Amino acid sequence: MKKNIRTLLLVSLLFISYISISFAQKNNIERKQRFNSDWKFTLGDASENSQTNFDDSNWRKLNLPHDWSIEGKSEKNNPSEGDGGFYPMGKAWYRKTFTIPAAWADQKISIYFEGVYMNAEVFINGKSVGFQPYGYTSFEFDLTPHLNFGQQNTIAVKVDNSQQKNSRWYTGSGIYRNVWLMVRNPVHVKNWGIAISTLEVKNNKATTQVKTILKNETASSQSVMLSNSIADVKGRTIANTENKIELQPNEEKEVTQIVTVENPKLWSFDVPNLYQVKTVIKKELKTLDVVTTNLGIRTIAFSAENGFLVNGKKVKLNGGCVHHDNGALGAAAYDRAEERKVELLKAAGFNAVRTSHNPPSEAFLDACDRLGMLVIDEIFDGWKEKKNTYDYAGLFDKWWKHDVESMVLRDRNHPSIIMWSTGNEIIERTKPEAVETAKMLANAVKNLDSSRPVTSAMTTWDQGWDIFDPLMAAHDVAGYNYQLHHAEDDHKRVPSRIIVQTESYPKDAFANWDLVQKHNYILGDFVWTAMDYIGESGIGRYVYPGELEGEHWTGNFHPWHGAYCGDIDLTGWRKPISHYRSMLYNNDNEKIYMAVREPNPESGLIKLTLWAVWPTWESWTWPNHEGKNIEIEVYSKYPKVRLYLNGKNLGEKETGKAQEFKATFAIPYQKGELKAVGLENDKEVESVSLKTATQPTTIKLTADRKNINADGQDLVYVGVEITDEKSILNPNAENQLTFRVTGAGAIAGVDNANLKDTDLYVANTRKAWNGRALVIIKSNGESGTINLEVTAPGLKKGVIKVNATGKR
Repeated sequence: MKKNIRTLLLVSLLFISYISISFAQKNNIERKQRFNSDWKFTLGDASENSQTNFDDSNWRKLNLPHDWSIEGKSEKNNPSEGDGGFYPMGKAWYRKTFTIPAAWADQKISIYFEGVYMNAEVFINGKSVGFQPYGYTSFEFDLTPHLNFGQQNTIAVKVDNSQQKNSRWYTGSGIYRNVWLMVRNPVHVKNWGIAISTLEVKNNKATTQVKTILKNETASSQSVMLSNSIADVKGRTIANTENKIELQPNEEKEVTQIVTVENPKLWSFDVPNLYQVKTVIKKELKTLDVVTTNLGIRTIAFSAENGFLVNGKKVKLNGGCVHHDNGALGAAAYDRAEERKVELLKAAGFNAVRTSHNPPSEAFLDACDRLGMLVIDEIFDGWKEKKNTYDYAGLFDKWWKHDVESMVLRDRNHPSIIMWSTGNEIIERTKPEAVETAKMLANAVKNLDSSRPVTSAMTTWDQGWDIFDPLMAAHDVAGYNYQLHHAEDDHKRVPSRIIVQTESYPKDAFANWDLVQKHNYILGDFVWTAMDYIGESGIGRYVYPGELEGEHWTGNFHPWHGAYCGDIDLTGWRKPISHYRSMLYNNDNEKIYMAVREPNPESGLIKLTLWAVWPTWESWTWPNHEGKNIEIEVYSKYPKVRLYLNGKNLGEKETGKAQEFKATFAIPYQKGELKAVGLENDKEVESVSLKTATQPTTIKLTADRKNINADGQDLVYVGVEITDEKSILNPNAENQLTFRVTGAGAIAGVDNANLKDTDLYVANTRKAWNGRALVIIKSNGESGTINLEVTAPGLKKGVIKVNATGKR
C-alpha cells in the first residue's frame, strides 16, 4: 500500500512538474520573432509557386532583407529609366517552410512585414491571406486559421514591381525590410495598440499618458489586470499604474492610464535619454501578454512668434532629406545600415532629417531615437494626380487611409518624430480639390496623433506663389520647397504662418541659414539631400566639356545611375559642402576646413546643374598643373584665415559673416604642403593642411567596428584608401581592387561613390575613385574571425580582421 502511495505521489509530482514546465514554456514564448532566415527566392512568376507541395529545391537560398534589383546591372534601356537608376525590376517569389509547435495551438499567429516593394501577396499553405500594394507600408496578416500546428507550413510571397515607372527614385524590389512572426495569447495588446505621449513636464515631474488597446479574441468574457510601468536606462522601475479591465467576447477596448515620472531625464537630439514602458496583461497569476516600448520624455511646441521649442528651448533645424536606399545594399534595410546612416548624419552636423518621400524602416527611427535625430516622417510623394504612369495616384482613393494609419500608428511613439508630412510637390496643388485632400489627410493624422503638427512640401515653378495660401492654411506648418526667398513677404501677408524649408539647393546654404537665423517663424532648412542616393539619375551632376548637357529630367544620362546632390557620398565621405553647412549651424563641431576647386580642363568649362556645387576636393595633388592657378576654398568661423604653401605666407583674408564665412585664394600650383590657419585677434589658433601625394603604393583598410554580432544580420563597413609610401591618400588613384573575405562573413556590397561607374554593387571587385572605395561585409551567422584581403596590381595588399561574436 505504501509503495502504491509513493508511486501515486511520484506520478502526481511528475504531472505537476510537466504542467509547470508546459505553462512556463507557453508563457515564455517570444512574442515577436525575427523571421528573416532560410527563405528561398526566384525571379519570374508562376501561379503554382504559392502551393504547399511545389518543388522549390532549385530556388536560391537567402536571408532577408533582400533587394533583387541591386544585384542586377544598370543598363541604359531598362524600363525603370533614370528615375530607378536604370536597374531591373520585374516580378519574383519568396518561399519559406517552417514548423509551428503543437503547444502553440491556443495562440494567435500572424506574419508582420516591415516593407515589401511592391504589390505583395502573401500565401500560407496555398491560401492567400492578404495583399499590400504600397511598398513602404508595414503590414500584418493573421495566419492562425490556415496553420498546421505541430507540422510543416509553407509561406509564399509574390512581389510585383514590373509596372514601370512607379517612382521618381530607386525603390529596389523584394522583401527589403525585416519580417517577424508574431505569437500572441488570444487576449493581447493589439498590434500598434500602444500610444504614449508626454502631457506635461513641470516642477520636476513628467505626466505621461499611455493609451492601450486590448483585444479579446475569445468567445468568453475576460477579467484582466493591465499594468504599465516605466523603467530607467538601468532597468529600475520608477513609475507604475495598474487597472482591472473587463473585456467582452471579441471586444477591443482602449484604456487610458496616466503615469507620473519624478525628476525625468528629458529626451532631446543632443541628449537622447530613453526610458522603457512595459505593458503587461495578467489574468490571476498568468501573464497573457507583455509589450515593451521605448519612451522619450520631451515636449515640443511650434509658433510663428517663438519658432520651434524642444523642452522649452529654441531649436533651429539643420535638416537633410534622405531617400531610403543604402547605397551598395540597394533598398535592403539591415538594422546596422540604418543605424550607420543616422551616425553619418549626426557626424555631418545635421540635427533633423526628412524621410522623403515615404515612411522609413523601424530600425532607422529606432536609431534616431537612440542617437538623437529629429524627424519629419512623410507618407506620400503624390496624391491623386500622377507624376509617373504607375505611381501612388492609382492607389490613392482605395488605400490612402490604410497607409496613413499604418505610418502614424506604427511610428507615433518615437520621440524623434516632430512632424508628420502628408505629401510632396503635389501635382494638383493649385486646384481647390487639393485643399480638400490636404484637410482630409491632416484630419486622419490628427485623429490618430494630435501631439504633432502636420505639414507637406509645396513648390511652384511657373505660377504665382500666393496661389498656395489656401493649401498652406490646411496645414499646421507650411513646407516650402526651394521657395524660402518668399518667406519674408509671405510673413507680412500671413503673419501666423509657420514655415520650414522642406527642400533646398545645396548651393544656397548660406542664404537659407541667414533667413533661418533672422526669423522665428522660419523653423529651419532641409537640404536636398543629406546623402547621395540611387535613382533620379544625374541630379546634382556637373558636366564636363563634351558631355550631354541638361537637368536630370531632360534626357537619358546613363551611365549616371544615381544622385550626386548629397552632402555625404555613398561611401560615407563628407563632401566639402557638408563641412561648410555644419559650420554654419554648429559653432563648436568644426571651425576651419579647406578644399581645392577642380580646375577647368583645357578643352573647356565645367558646367553645373541646378542641384550641383562645384567639384571640390580634399586634394593638393594636381599633376600637370605646375605653375597654373588653382583656387582654394577655406571655410572658417574665425574672423580671418591665413594661407601657407610650403611654409611661405601667401596672405590672409577675412572670413566673417559678410564673407559668408568663406575665403577663396587663387595661387599657382606647386607640390608640397598647403596649410590654412584660423586667426583670432590676429593670432594663429588652428590649422588644416593638404599634402601632395606621390605614386600610390599601399591599400589602407579601416573598419567601422572591430566586433559585430554573429547573427547573420550584422554588418561591418570597411573603408579602403589608396595611399603613398608616407600614408598620404592619393586622390587620383583609380586602381582595380579585388576583395576576398574568408571566415565568419561574406561580401554584401562594394562601392566607390562614383555614380557613373555601373560595375555591379554585389561583387568582389571595384575600382577606386578619388582614392577611395568601400566594402560591406555581412555576418554569416557563425562566430569567429572575418578576414578581409584587398589586392590590386602593383600595390601592397590591405588585410584586416573583424570578430563575429554574440557581442559588439
